[in-house]
Amino acid sequence: MDLGSEETQRILSKYKFRDVAVEELQKIHRKYAGMKPSTGTYTFSDGTQKDLLKLNGVLPVNYEGRSYNFPIQLWLMDSFPFTPPICLLTPTSNMVIREGKHVDARGRIYLPGLHNWDHPKSSVSVLLTEMIAKFQEDPPLSAKATENAKDPHELLAFVSNLKINEGGVRHHDQPTNQVSVIGGGDLGMACVMSILSKCKVDKLVFVDVAESSTKGGSTDLGIFSLPKVEVSKDLSASAGSRVVVVTANTWSSEQPYVSVVQTNVDLYRGIIPNLAHLSPNAVMLIASQPVDIMAHVAWRQSGLPPTRVIGAGCNLDSERLRHVLDINLNTHKPAWVIGELSDNKFAVISNIGLSSSAMPEIAPRSSSTKPLLDRAFELMKNRGQRSWSVGLSIADITNSVLTDKNKTHSVSTLAQGWGGIAAEVFLSLPCIMGANGSTRLAGVSLGKEEDSKLRESVTSLSNLMGQLRM
Repeated sequence: MDLGSEETQRILSKYKFRDVAVEELQKIHRKYAGMKPSTGTYTFSDGTQKDLLKLNGVLPVNYEGRSYNFPIQLWLMDSFPFTPPICLLTPTSNMVIREGKHVDARGRIYLPGLHNWDHPKSSVSVLLTEMIAKFQEDPPLSAKATENAKDPHELLAFVSNLKINEGGVRHHDQPTNQVSVIGGGDLGMACVMSILSKCKVDKLVFVDVAESSTKGGSTDLGIFSLPKVEVSKDLSASAGSRVVVVTANTWSSEQPYVSVVQTNVDLYRGIIPNLAHLSPNAVMLIASQPVDIMAHVAWRQSGLPPTRVIGAGCNLDSERLRHVLDINLNTHKPAWVIGELSDNKFAVISNIGLSSSAMPEIAPRSSSTKPLLDRAFELMKNRGQRSWSVGLSIADITNSVLTDKNKTHSVSTLAQGWGGIAAEVFLSLPCIMGANGSTRLAGVSLGKEEDSKLRESVTSLSNLMGQLRM
Protein backbone atom coordinates (compact mmCIF):
# COMPACT_ATOMS: atom_id res chain seq x y z
CA MET A 1 0.00 0.00 0.00
CA ASP A 2 1.50 3.30 -1.11
CA LEU A 3 1.47 5.82 1.72
CA GLY A 4 4.52 7.75 0.60
CA SER A 5 2.98 10.83 -0.99
CA GLU A 6 3.64 14.15 0.70
CA GLU A 7 -0.08 14.86 1.22
CA THR A 8 -0.72 11.41 2.70
CA GLN A 9 2.20 11.78 5.09
CA ARG A 10 1.01 15.27 6.09
CA ILE A 11 -2.44 14.02 7.04
CA LEU A 12 -1.09 10.84 8.65
CA SER A 13 1.11 12.97 10.91
CA LYS A 14 -2.08 14.37 12.50
CA TYR A 15 -3.44 10.93 13.41
CA LYS A 16 -3.37 10.26 17.14
CA PHE A 17 -2.15 6.67 16.68
CA ARG A 18 -0.15 7.05 13.48
CA ASP A 19 2.01 3.92 13.75
CA VAL A 20 -0.94 1.69 14.71
CA ALA A 21 -2.99 3.19 11.85
CA VAL A 22 -0.22 2.47 9.32
CA GLU A 23 0.08 -1.12 10.57
CA GLU A 24 -3.69 -1.57 10.20
CA LEU A 25 -3.59 -0.13 6.66
CA GLN A 26 -0.91 -2.66 5.68
CA LYS A 27 -3.11 -5.49 7.01
CA ILE A 28 -6.02 -4.24 4.91
CA HIS A 29 -3.80 -4.17 1.80
CA ARG A 30 -2.69 -7.77 2.33
CA LYS A 31 -6.30 -9.05 2.36
CA TYR A 32 -8.06 -6.43 0.19
CA ALA A 33 -5.44 -5.15 -2.24
CA GLY A 34 -8.09 -3.33 -4.24
CA MET A 35 -8.80 -0.86 -1.42
CA LYS A 36 -6.68 2.16 -2.38
CA PRO A 37 -5.77 4.97 0.05
CA SER A 38 -6.16 8.64 -0.79
CA THR A 39 -6.78 11.91 1.03
CA GLY A 40 -9.78 14.20 1.18
CA THR A 41 -11.82 16.60 3.26
CA TYR A 42 -14.78 15.06 5.07
CA THR A 43 -17.77 17.24 5.99
CA PHE A 44 -19.57 16.16 9.15
CA SER A 45 -23.34 16.55 9.72
CA ASP A 46 -22.81 19.74 11.77
CA GLY A 47 -20.91 21.37 8.87
CA THR A 48 -17.40 21.02 10.33
CA GLN A 49 -14.68 19.66 8.05
CA LYS A 50 -11.50 17.66 8.54
CA ASP A 51 -8.70 16.42 6.28
CA LEU A 52 -8.64 12.62 6.53
CA LEU A 53 -7.44 9.46 4.86
CA LYS A 54 -9.98 7.42 2.93
CA LEU A 55 -10.03 4.02 1.26
CA ASN A 56 -11.76 3.50 -2.08
CA GLY A 57 -12.48 0.19 -3.73
CA VAL A 58 -15.09 -2.36 -4.74
CA LEU A 59 -16.59 -5.25 -2.79
CA PRO A 60 -17.18 -8.47 -4.72
CA VAL A 61 -20.66 -9.71 -3.79
CA ASN A 62 -22.29 -12.91 -5.04
CA TYR A 63 -26.04 -12.77 -5.37
CA GLU A 64 -28.28 -15.46 -6.85
CA GLY A 65 -25.39 -17.03 -8.75
CA ARG A 66 -23.96 -13.80 -10.16
CA SER A 67 -21.06 -11.63 -9.04
CA TYR A 68 -21.38 -7.88 -8.56
CA ASN A 69 -18.84 -5.22 -7.65
CA PHE A 70 -20.19 -2.63 -5.21
CA PRO A 71 -18.07 0.57 -4.96
CA ILE A 72 -17.46 1.72 -1.39
CA GLN A 73 -15.54 4.43 0.44
CA LEU A 74 -14.22 4.29 4.01
CA TRP A 75 -13.26 7.52 5.78
CA LEU A 76 -10.72 6.89 8.54
CA MET A 77 -11.10 9.14 11.58
CA ASP A 78 -7.95 10.69 13.09
CA SER A 79 -8.31 8.29 16.04
CA PHE A 80 -8.35 5.25 13.73
CA PRO A 81 -8.14 2.30 14.34
CA PHE A 82 -9.59 2.86 17.81
CA THR A 83 -12.70 4.43 16.29
CA PRO A 84 -14.61 2.89 13.36
CA PRO A 85 -14.51 4.29 9.84
CA ILE A 86 -17.44 6.10 8.25
CA CYS A 87 -18.54 3.75 5.48
CA LEU A 88 -20.32 4.90 2.33
CA LEU A 89 -21.53 3.43 -0.92
CA THR A 90 -20.28 5.38 -3.94
CA PRO A 91 -22.61 4.31 -6.76
CA THR A 92 -21.71 5.02 -10.36
CA SER A 93 -24.04 7.03 -12.60
CA ASN A 94 -25.89 3.89 -13.72
CA MET A 95 -26.55 2.66 -10.18
CA VAL A 96 -29.18 3.57 -7.59
CA ILE A 97 -29.08 3.05 -3.82
CA ARG A 98 -31.64 0.66 -2.36
CA GLU A 99 -32.35 1.98 1.13
CA GLY A 100 -32.65 -0.83 3.67
CA LYS A 101 -31.70 -2.13 7.09
CA HIS A 102 -27.98 -1.48 6.68
CA VAL A 103 -27.90 1.44 4.21
CA ASP A 104 -29.66 4.81 4.29
CA ALA A 105 -30.83 6.87 1.32
CA ARG A 106 -27.51 8.75 1.17
CA GLY A 107 -25.50 5.55 1.00
CA ARG A 108 -24.14 5.51 4.54
CA ILE A 109 -23.58 1.98 5.78
CA TYR A 110 -24.71 0.78 9.22
CA LEU A 111 -23.50 -2.58 10.53
CA PRO A 112 -23.26 -4.31 13.93
CA GLY A 113 -19.48 -4.35 13.50
CA LEU A 114 -19.42 -0.55 13.31
CA HIS A 115 -21.66 -0.11 16.33
CA ASN A 116 -19.72 -2.65 18.44
CA TRP A 117 -16.28 -1.53 17.24
CA ASP A 118 -13.56 -2.51 19.75
CA HIS A 119 -9.99 -2.45 18.44
CA PRO A 120 -7.94 -4.70 18.25
CA LYS A 121 -10.77 -7.26 18.13
CA SER A 122 -12.38 -5.10 15.46
CA SER A 123 -10.62 -4.33 12.18
CA VAL A 124 -11.43 -3.07 8.72
CA SER A 125 -10.68 -6.49 7.24
CA VAL A 126 -13.25 -8.13 9.51
CA LEU A 127 -15.69 -5.28 8.78
CA LEU A 128 -15.38 -5.76 5.01
CA THR A 129 -16.06 -9.47 5.42
CA GLU A 130 -19.22 -8.65 7.39
CA MET A 131 -20.20 -6.09 4.75
CA ILE A 132 -19.95 -8.67 1.98
CA ALA A 133 -22.09 -11.12 3.95
CA LYS A 134 -24.81 -8.52 4.63
CA PHE A 135 -24.83 -7.29 1.03
CA GLN A 136 -25.21 -10.86 -0.21
CA GLU A 137 -28.41 -11.11 1.87
CA ASP A 138 -29.78 -7.74 0.79
CA PRO A 139 -27.93 -5.98 -2.08
CA PRO A 140 -27.79 -2.22 -1.45
CA LEU A 141 -27.37 -1.16 -5.10
CA SER A 142 -29.24 -1.86 -8.29
CA ALA A 143 -28.85 -0.77 -11.88
CA LYS A 144 -31.01 2.06 -13.17
CA ALA A 145 -33.85 0.69 -15.23
CA THR A 146 -33.48 1.39 -18.93
CA GLU A 147 -35.07 0.07 -22.11
CA ASN A 148 -32.08 -2.21 -22.57
CA ALA A 149 -31.72 -3.36 -18.99
CA LYS A 150 -34.75 -5.32 -17.89
CA ASP A 151 -33.08 -8.49 -16.65
CA PRO A 152 -34.32 -9.06 -13.10
CA HIS A 153 -30.87 -10.20 -12.00
CA GLU A 154 -29.27 -7.07 -13.40
CA LEU A 155 -31.84 -4.90 -11.67
CA LEU A 156 -31.40 -6.79 -8.38
CA ALA A 157 -35.13 -6.35 -7.93
CA PHE A 158 -35.60 -9.12 -5.41
CA VAL A 159 -36.83 -7.82 -2.02
CA SER A 160 -37.23 -10.45 0.69
CA ASN A 161 -40.20 -10.15 3.07
CA LEU A 162 -40.40 -6.39 2.65
CA LYS A 163 -43.05 -3.89 1.63
CA ILE A 164 -42.86 -0.19 0.84
CA ASN A 165 -45.03 2.38 2.57
CA GLU A 166 -44.82 6.05 3.46
CA GLY A 167 -42.53 5.28 6.39
CA GLY A 168 -39.98 3.56 4.16
CA VAL A 169 -39.06 -0.12 4.10
CA ARG A 170 -40.47 -2.37 6.78
CA HIS A 171 -40.96 -6.08 7.43
CA HIS A 172 -44.44 -7.55 6.97
CA ASP A 173 -44.48 -8.90 10.52
CA GLN A 174 -43.16 -5.77 12.18
CA PRO A 175 -45.16 -4.79 15.30
CA THR A 176 -46.97 -1.48 15.12
CA ASN A 177 -46.42 -0.54 18.76
CA GLN A 178 -42.71 -1.14 19.28
CA VAL A 179 -40.65 0.73 21.87
CA SER A 180 -36.88 0.46 22.24
CA VAL A 181 -34.80 1.28 25.32
CA ILE A 182 -31.14 1.94 24.53
CA GLY A 183 -28.79 1.58 27.51
CA GLY A 184 -28.73 -0.81 30.45
CA GLY A 185 -28.23 -0.35 34.18
CA ASP A 186 -30.81 0.63 36.77
CA LEU A 187 -32.41 3.37 34.68
CA GLY A 188 -32.68 1.22 31.57
CA MET A 189 -34.25 -1.59 33.59
CA ALA A 190 -36.61 0.86 35.33
CA CYS A 191 -37.75 2.16 31.94
CA VAL A 192 -38.35 -1.36 30.62
CA MET A 193 -40.41 -2.44 33.61
CA SER A 194 -42.36 0.83 33.79
CA ILE A 195 -43.18 0.85 30.07
CA LEU A 196 -44.34 -2.77 30.24
CA SER A 197 -46.62 -1.88 33.15
CA LYS A 198 -47.94 1.43 31.80
CA CYS A 199 -48.07 1.02 28.03
CA LYS A 200 -49.73 -1.32 25.58
CA VAL A 201 -46.81 -2.48 23.46
CA ASP A 202 -46.48 -5.24 20.89
CA LYS A 203 -42.75 -5.44 21.41
CA LEU A 204 -40.16 -3.84 23.69
CA VAL A 205 -36.52 -4.02 22.60
CA PHE A 206 -33.82 -3.59 25.24
CA VAL A 207 -30.35 -2.84 23.83
CA ASP A 208 -27.50 -2.95 26.35
CA VAL A 209 -24.92 -0.62 24.76
CA ALA A 210 -21.39 -1.97 25.18
CA GLU A 211 -19.75 1.48 25.40
CA SER A 212 -22.14 2.77 28.08
CA SER A 213 -21.14 2.87 31.75
CA THR A 214 -24.79 2.16 32.64
CA LYS A 215 -24.59 -1.52 31.82
CA GLY A 216 -26.42 -4.51 33.17
CA GLY A 217 -29.87 -6.02 33.31
CA SER A 218 -29.89 -7.59 29.87
CA THR A 219 -28.67 -10.96 31.17
CA ASP A 220 -31.42 -11.18 33.77
CA LEU A 221 -34.08 -10.09 31.27
CA GLY A 222 -32.83 -12.80 28.94
CA ILE A 223 -32.86 -15.44 31.68
CA PHE A 224 -36.41 -14.75 32.80
CA SER A 225 -37.80 -14.24 29.27
CA LEU A 226 -40.39 -11.55 29.89
CA PRO A 227 -43.27 -11.54 27.40
CA LYS A 228 -42.87 -9.05 24.51
CA VAL A 229 -39.27 -8.20 25.53
CA GLU A 230 -36.40 -8.75 23.12
CA VAL A 231 -32.88 -8.36 24.54
CA SER A 232 -30.14 -7.41 22.07
CA LYS A 233 -26.70 -5.86 21.78
CA ASP A 234 -27.36 -4.75 18.20
CA LEU A 235 -29.00 -1.39 17.50
CA SER A 236 -30.60 -2.81 14.36
CA ALA A 237 -33.07 -4.65 16.63
CA SER A 238 -34.67 -1.25 17.34
CA ALA A 239 -35.75 -0.79 13.70
CA GLY A 240 -39.32 0.41 13.26
CA SER A 241 -39.83 1.70 16.80
CA ARG A 242 -42.49 4.33 17.53
CA VAL A 243 -40.60 5.53 20.61
CA VAL A 244 -36.85 5.20 21.22
CA VAL A 245 -35.75 5.85 24.81
CA VAL A 246 -32.03 6.53 25.25
CA THR A 247 -30.60 6.05 28.77
CA ALA A 248 -26.98 5.33 27.80
CA ASN A 249 -24.31 7.26 29.72
CA THR A 250 -20.52 7.17 30.00
CA TRP A 251 -20.54 8.93 33.34
CA SER A 252 -17.39 9.25 35.46
CA SER A 253 -16.77 11.43 38.51
CA GLU A 254 -13.02 11.34 37.86
CA GLN A 255 -13.07 13.75 34.90
CA PRO A 256 -13.78 17.48 34.62
CA TYR A 257 -17.46 18.15 33.91
CA VAL A 258 -17.00 19.28 30.29
CA SER A 259 -14.86 16.19 29.58
CA VAL A 260 -17.52 13.93 31.06
CA VAL A 261 -20.22 15.51 28.90
CA GLN A 262 -17.96 15.22 25.86
CA THR A 263 -17.62 11.45 26.42
CA ASN A 264 -21.42 11.24 26.29
CA VAL A 265 -21.45 13.27 23.08
CA ASP A 266 -18.87 10.89 21.60
CA LEU A 267 -20.98 7.90 22.69
CA TYR A 268 -24.06 9.45 21.06
CA ARG A 269 -22.19 9.96 17.81
CA GLY A 270 -22.08 6.19 17.36
CA ILE A 271 -25.68 5.64 18.47
CA ILE A 272 -28.06 8.46 17.53
CA PRO A 273 -27.60 8.60 13.72
CA ASN A 274 -28.08 4.81 13.58
CA LEU A 275 -31.25 4.98 15.70
CA ALA A 276 -32.69 7.78 13.54
CA HIS A 277 -31.95 5.78 10.39
CA LEU A 278 -33.54 2.62 11.77
CA SER A 279 -36.67 4.37 13.10
CA PRO A 280 -37.08 7.56 11.03
CA ASN A 281 -40.65 8.16 12.24
CA ALA A 282 -39.98 7.58 15.95
CA VAL A 283 -40.15 10.02 18.82
CA MET A 284 -36.72 9.98 20.46
CA LEU A 285 -36.90 10.37 24.25
CA ILE A 286 -33.58 11.21 25.93
CA ALA A 287 -32.84 10.35 29.55
CA SER A 288 -29.02 10.54 29.51
CA GLN A 289 -27.41 13.22 31.66
CA PRO A 290 -27.22 16.19 31.52
CA VAL A 291 -30.62 15.78 29.89
CA ASP A 292 -31.02 19.29 28.40
CA ILE A 293 -27.61 19.10 26.72
CA MET A 294 -27.96 15.48 25.56
CA ALA A 295 -31.42 16.12 24.08
CA HIS A 296 -29.88 19.04 22.15
CA VAL A 297 -26.99 16.83 21.00
CA ALA A 298 -29.37 14.03 19.95
CA TRP A 299 -31.44 16.46 17.89
CA ARG A 300 -28.37 17.75 16.06
CA GLN A 301 -26.96 14.29 15.40
CA SER A 302 -30.24 12.65 14.41
CA GLY A 303 -31.44 15.01 11.69
CA LEU A 304 -34.99 14.54 13.01
CA PRO A 305 -37.41 17.46 13.46
CA PRO A 306 -37.16 19.13 16.90
CA THR A 307 -40.74 18.05 17.64
CA ARG A 308 -39.59 14.43 17.64
CA VAL A 309 -36.49 14.70 19.84
CA ILE A 310 -37.23 15.48 23.48
CA GLY A 311 -35.62 14.99 26.87
CA ALA A 312 -37.31 13.62 30.01
CA GLY A 313 -36.50 17.02 31.53
CA CYS A 314 -38.76 18.25 34.33
CA ASN A 315 -41.66 15.87 33.69
CA LEU A 316 -41.12 13.98 36.96
CA ASP A 317 -41.00 17.22 38.97
CA SER A 318 -44.12 18.44 37.15
CA GLU A 319 -46.13 15.33 37.99
CA ARG A 320 -45.06 15.63 41.63
CA LEU A 321 -46.00 19.31 41.63
CA ARG A 322 -49.43 18.55 40.22
CA HIS A 323 -49.98 15.88 42.88
CA VAL A 324 -48.96 18.24 45.71
CA LEU A 325 -51.25 20.99 44.41
CA ASP A 326 -54.17 18.61 43.99
CA ILE A 327 -53.87 16.55 47.18
CA ASN A 328 -52.04 18.76 49.67
CA LEU A 329 -53.14 22.24 48.60
CA ASN A 330 -56.56 21.49 47.09
CA THR A 331 -55.72 23.36 43.87
CA HIS A 332 -57.07 21.48 40.87
CA LYS A 333 -55.20 23.05 37.98
CA PRO A 334 -52.42 21.69 35.75
CA ALA A 335 -48.98 22.99 36.67
CA TRP A 336 -45.51 22.37 35.35
CA VAL A 337 -41.89 22.79 36.38
CA ILE A 338 -40.00 24.41 33.52
CA GLY A 339 -36.51 25.60 32.65
CA GLU A 340 -33.16 23.85 33.02
CA LEU A 341 -33.07 20.66 35.11
CA SER A 342 -31.06 22.42 37.82
CA ASP A 343 -31.59 24.85 40.69
CA ASN A 344 -32.84 27.36 38.11
CA LYS A 345 -36.05 25.45 37.38
CA PHE A 346 -39.34 27.04 38.48
CA ALA A 347 -43.06 26.36 38.40
CA VAL A 348 -45.90 27.74 36.27
CA ILE A 349 -49.61 26.98 36.53
CA SER A 350 -52.47 26.79 34.04
CA ASN A 351 -55.39 29.19 34.08
CA ILE A 352 -57.71 26.30 33.13
CA GLY A 353 -58.89 23.63 35.57
CA LEU A 354 -58.04 19.92 35.35
CA SER A 355 -61.60 19.01 34.38
CA SER A 356 -61.73 21.38 31.44
CA SER A 357 -61.49 20.02 27.89
CA ALA A 358 -60.07 23.32 26.61
CA MET A 359 -56.48 23.65 25.41
CA PRO A 360 -54.27 24.28 28.48
CA GLU A 361 -52.61 27.67 28.77
CA ILE A 362 -49.90 28.97 31.06
CA ALA A 363 -51.25 31.63 33.40
CA PRO A 364 -49.23 34.85 33.63
CA ARG A 365 -47.31 35.19 36.90
CA SER A 366 -49.37 36.94 39.58
CA SER A 367 -49.15 37.80 43.27
CA SER A 368 -51.71 35.07 44.05
CA THR A 369 -50.04 32.17 42.23
CA LYS A 370 -46.45 32.72 43.41
CA PRO A 371 -47.00 31.89 47.13
CA LEU A 372 -49.01 28.81 46.13
CA LEU A 373 -46.31 27.48 43.82
CA ASP A 374 -43.55 28.33 46.29
CA ARG A 375 -45.39 26.32 48.96
CA ALA A 376 -45.82 23.39 46.60
CA PHE A 377 -42.10 23.50 45.78
CA GLU A 378 -41.32 23.42 49.49
CA LEU A 379 -43.42 20.28 49.97
CA MET A 380 -41.59 18.60 47.04
CA LYS A 381 -38.11 19.08 48.48
CA ASN A 382 -35.71 16.16 48.97
CA ARG A 383 -37.65 13.71 46.83
CA GLY A 384 -34.72 13.14 44.46
CA GLN A 385 -34.74 11.55 41.00
CA ARG A 386 -34.16 7.84 41.58
CA SER A 387 -34.03 5.46 38.63
CA TRP A 388 -37.45 3.92 39.25
CA SER A 389 -39.02 7.39 39.55
CA VAL A 390 -37.50 8.54 36.26
CA GLY A 391 -38.55 5.25 34.66
CA LEU A 392 -42.17 5.85 35.65
CA SER A 393 -41.99 9.39 34.25
CA ILE A 394 -40.56 8.14 30.94
CA ALA A 395 -43.29 5.49 30.71
CA ASP A 396 -45.92 8.22 31.17
CA ILE A 397 -44.47 10.27 28.28
CA THR A 398 -44.16 7.12 26.15
CA ASN A 399 -47.81 6.28 26.78
CA SER A 400 -48.89 9.75 25.63
CA VAL A 401 -47.09 9.17 22.31
CA LEU A 402 -48.33 5.61 21.75
CA THR A 403 -51.96 6.49 22.52
CA ASP A 404 -51.87 9.96 20.91
CA LYS A 405 -53.12 11.22 24.27
CA ASN A 406 -52.28 14.89 23.75
CA LYS A 407 -51.37 15.25 27.41
CA THR A 408 -49.22 18.23 28.40
CA HIS A 409 -45.81 17.23 29.76
CA SER A 410 -42.87 19.37 30.75
CA VAL A 411 -40.14 17.95 28.52
CA SER A 412 -36.81 19.24 27.33
CA THR A 413 -37.37 20.69 23.87
CA LEU A 414 -35.95 23.26 21.48
CA ALA A 415 -36.78 26.51 23.30
CA GLN A 416 -35.62 28.94 20.62
CA GLY A 417 -38.36 31.50 19.98
CA TRP A 418 -40.29 30.74 23.19
CA GLY A 419 -40.68 33.68 25.56
CA GLY A 420 -38.15 35.75 23.60
CA ILE A 421 -35.36 33.13 23.76
CA ALA A 422 -33.07 33.81 20.81
CA ALA A 423 -30.44 31.13 21.42
CA GLU A 424 -30.61 27.54 20.18
CA VAL A 425 -31.01 25.69 23.49
CA PHE A 426 -33.04 22.81 24.88
CA LEU A 427 -34.81 23.18 28.22
CA SER A 428 -38.09 22.01 29.73
CA LEU A 429 -41.30 23.64 28.54
CA PRO A 430 -44.94 22.47 28.67
CA CYS A 431 -45.55 20.49 25.49
CA ILE A 432 -48.59 18.59 24.26
CA MET A 433 -47.34 15.07 23.52
CA GLY A 434 -48.99 12.89 20.89
CA ALA A 435 -48.22 10.42 18.12
CA ASN A 436 -46.32 13.04 16.08
CA GLY A 437 -44.21 14.29 18.97
CA SER A 438 -44.35 17.56 20.87
CA THR A 439 -46.14 20.89 20.46
CA ARG A 440 -45.09 23.69 22.79
CA LEU A 441 -47.63 25.75 24.71
CA ALA A 442 -47.44 29.46 24.01
CA GLY A 443 -45.07 31.54 26.09
CA VAL A 444 -46.22 34.10 28.67
CA SER A 445 -44.69 36.98 30.55
CA LEU A 446 -42.76 35.68 33.54
CA GLY A 447 -41.99 37.31 36.84
CA LYS A 448 -38.64 39.05 37.25
CA GLU A 449 -37.16 36.21 39.33
CA GLU A 450 -38.31 33.49 36.93
CA ASP A 451 -37.18 35.40 33.85
CA SER A 452 -33.75 35.88 35.42
CA LYS A 453 -33.45 32.13 36.10
CA LEU A 454 -34.47 31.32 32.54
CA ARG A 455 -31.95 33.74 31.01
CA GLU A 456 -29.20 32.42 33.27
CA SER A 457 -29.94 28.87 32.15
CA VAL A 458 -29.96 29.87 28.48
CA THR A 459 -26.52 31.44 28.88
CA SER A 460 -25.15 28.47 30.82
CA LEU A 461 -26.46 25.86 28.37
CA SER A 462 -25.28 27.86 25.35
CA ASN A 463 -21.79 28.17 26.82
CA LEU A 464 -21.56 24.44 27.51
CA MET A 465 -22.79 23.53 24.01
CA GLY A 466 -20.14 25.84 22.59
CA GLN A 467 -17.40 23.83 24.29
CA LEU A 468 -18.52 20.47 22.92
CA ARG A 469 -17.36 18.78 19.72
CA MET A 470 -20.42 17.40 17.96
